[in-house]
Amino acid sequence: MKKLSFSFLIVLALLLAGCVSTESDVQEEGSSGDGDADKPTIEILAMSTDENNVNILRDQLTNTGFNVELNIQPDYGSFTTQREAGNYDISINGWTTVTGNPDYAVRSLFTSDGDNALFADEKADELVEEASTQLPGEYEETYKELEEHIVFDQAYLAPLYISLKAQGINHDIINEETVRLPKSRAAVWENVDYNDTSLRDSEPLLVHQAIGDLTSLDPIKGNDGSINTLNTNMYVRLVNLTDDDEVVSDGSLSLNHAIAEGSQEFYFLLRDDINFAKVDGDTAVDTGERVGAEDVQFSLERAKDPNSVPDHRTYSLHENMETIEIVNDLSELEDASSIDGNTVKQALEEGVDTKIEALTSDKTEADNDAGTYQVVKITTAEPFPQVLNYLAHQSAGIVSKEQVESINTFDVEDYDVNEDIAYGDQRTVLEDSDYENTLYASGPYIMVSKNDYEADFVKNPGYMPGTDYEPKISEVVVKFIQDPESALSALRNNEIHILNGVAENRYDTVEEEDNLTLQQNESNGITYLAFNLNDSILADNVALRQAVLHSINQDEFISFYEGNKLPAVSTLSSLVDTGLELKADPEQAKSLLEEGLAE
Repeated sequence: MKKLSFSFLIVLALLLAGCVSTESDVQEEGSSGDGDADKPTIEILAMSTDENNVNILRDQLTNTGFNVELNIQPDYGSFTTQREAGNYDISINGWTTVTGNPDYAVRSLFTSDGDNALFADEKADELVEEASTQLPGEYEETYKELEEHIVFDQAYLAPLYISLKAQGINHDIINEETVRLPKSRAAVWENVDYNDTSLRDSEPLLVHQAIGDLTSLDPIKGNDGSINTLNTNMYVRLVNLTDDDEVVSDGSLSLNHAIAEGSQEFYFLLRDDINFAKVDGDTAVDTGERVGAEDVQFSLERAKDPNSVPDHRTYSLHENMETIEIVNDLSELEDASSIDGNTVKQALEEGVDTKIEALTSDKTEADNDAGTYQVVKITTAEPFPQVLNYLAHQSAGIVSKEQVESINTFDVEDYDVNEDIAYGDQRTVLEDSDYENTLYASGPYIMVSKNDYEADFVKNPGYMPGTDYEPKISEVVVKFIQDPESALSALRNNEIHILNGVAENRYDTVEEEDNLTLQQNESNGITYLAFNLNDSILADNVALRQAVLHSINQDEFISFYEGNKLPAVSTLSSLVDTGLELKADPEQAKSLLEEGLAE
């Protein structure tokens, strides 16, 4: 209580001092062009959901000596339109590293040809490429140099904070110790269990997500909030992420994995106790088809090929893979050295019950108990150890080669969405659909059906039966609730058991309920300022950008959010400890403003 009271007093003091403005202030002042004509005017673009951030930021910049105008948009579409039109000097942006690795945090934003490039800078390009070839313990210094260059030297962006993530759990029904809250990985349904385990087969687990219109249930055709959690639980991957973003084989298709010396070749020892499930009526049946190396090779080759499916949305995550091979020669594992100094064979056998006696390219012949295994080898174009994080992403989910090829019989270049039904099309799972449900799930659950209000998943009977990773609860119902307040009400009224994504201003509501537990974890979500470097007074004026940078007092943001934010330097901040920090310096900011005006 002392912490809350102290935070409350800080916020109250800021409000009384006029440091944090109200919504009416934004509306009254946002479009005003009034101000000191001798001061430079900068326009802030933001969505209405960032109103609090805008208020704090505006006051900080005004104190430095800027005139501030606001361009507040009601939704993301309108915000994007304004940003693409260049109608701003500064925009408030967010970025979440969904793969848990620093390369994802920087490549898209900070390289000249990135998908979401903020700037073009040759030195930044070189540092991103150098760091991508390094292992943890090596790349910290490289990423530190990158942050120093893009944030402090060039001020291409200015950080505001790292967000936390939180979820509410009904601990009267759910064993809260079985519910995970990973930084990057989507919700892990197979772990969840009831306090009363006799309910496993009779009561569905009730969860929620905001978006009900699904991009695609083919894992490579989407990377958004509509399908990330669903596809993560429908398709197994070669590796997984722990709650703190460590890459592990636990609960994945591989019993173990090894990185060969040089960090360019990666080996995966496959388990033989996962079968694909299909839908029969309103339940799941074991197809008898094993998930094997042939399916891995097929899945990852199509994942890295931009032309493998219509509207491929995730190939850029996987284009670093050059080849995906099935290893048949046992001597290759014995002759290759792993980065830990052992042979690759020794590295793959670590912790495995039966040593590797033989390899097979036919998944039906694999017999782990007898020492016959399948091994997949991935080679990257350059040394790239972070490829493992991309393989843990839902888009690297393993699909059935036989099933997908039987569905996708059309020519990709001639695909017609009105006539052709691709694998994973949500129309095949709609209630009362004229189409057959053709999903084949390699993961712990498979979607039986959906409507506008919910989607129904049932347990894959062929998923690691008899192991710790076999799903505990037989059925999962995902309720589509877009409004955060309605979702919170559903949790409080026992209409859902777990609410992933409790709003920061509602943490207290969850904590005050006797039957609810609030789980929190640091996220990989960073909020930052991006500068208009094409058509703006800030574009060619480093001193003015640095004046903005040093105007930012992150403590004011953290205090406003009652300690539920953390300091940041860049999108790397939740992933790599570079030792750098941004400290507000009002005097330096004013000096840089004068320097920028002189330029």
